[in-house]
Amino acid sequence: MICSAGIALAFLGTVLIYYTARQAGISEAWALDWPTLMSYVDRLDPAVTRLGITLIVLGFGAKAGLVPLHAWLPDAHSQAPAPVSALMSGVLLAVAFTAILRYQAIADRTLGPAYTRTLLTVLALLTLALAAALLLAQRDYKRMLAYSSMEHMSLIALAAAIGTPLALSAALLHIAGHGLAKATAFCASGHLLQLAATSRIGRVRGLLAQAPLLGGAFGLSIVALLAFPPFSLFASEIGIARAGFTTGMGWPVILAFVLVLVAFAALALRTAHMLLGSDHTGRTSRPGPSALWPLGLALAACALLGYHLGPLADLLTSAAHTIERP
Repeated sequence: MICSAGIALAFLGTVLIYYTARQAGISEAWALDWPTLMSYVDRLDPAVTRLGITLIVLGFGAKAGLVPLHAWLPDAHSQAPAPVSALMSGVLLAVAFTAILRYQAIADRTLGPAYTRTLLTVLALLTLALAAALLLAQRDYKRMLAYSSMEHMSLIALAAAIGTPLALSAALLHIAGHGLAKATAFCASGHLLQLAATSRIGRVRGLLAQAPLLGGAFGLSIVALLAFPPFSLFASEIGIARAGFTTGMGWPVILAFVLVLVAFAALALRTAHMLLGSDHTGRTSRPGPSALWPLGLALAACALLGYHLGPLADLLTSAAHTIERP
């Protein structure tokens, strides 16, 4: 119901953008074509565009896990099978935010940058504060990963609010790194659920001693999500911070990263409880290397992106310049 309400808001916002595009003289066949809309931004009705972008950010923000329509995310991710959770967190959230970036580029050129900057900054900080608070009280490791997704989506929203090429390049890199790390974490959590027969953090102990390969994959995925080098989330978060301080958004960035530290502490403490210590359950079944090597590849790719972007560097730069704030 929450997702349906969110997508209905996004649809209504899209209808309003279509309406103002038709009023600006764009033909019916091209009224929702993004390059065409970008070439007509000076003719779009500001009032209609403002209402449309507000509904679009709220609607697609629901799919991305942003406040206020975020409540579906921890419930769905914690109950879905692990591969489905990996796709929802690593792919669905990123696709939803890609839509926001496209509409933001139109709105910034029609309304000026102040409106979407304020809107996205407020939503990012509220989402980050909520995620950090709920991580502190979390007792379920799949819900813990879901709230971590909200944390990272809020950082991407903050980068979009900053809107410079550096911030947008960092946001796109963050989307890629988060997708790889979170998919690994959720898939590892599925193996962990089969092994421990519980999703309660307090009932999992000594994972590294009981199943070293699984414990290593899960632990390294959390290390990646905590933005330790060499993983790409370290580079993207540094890029977001640099961009914020160079564009006069230092205080929102400082507040955001204080909340990130709170989330960092909560995630690290609960993961350490699961990984360390001795296991006394007597369980001997564990996933073999053939089930875990794809997780190792994803982690390696995430680390490689943090070290060298290769052909992705030009692609990220080109994409960032395409949607950068005027």
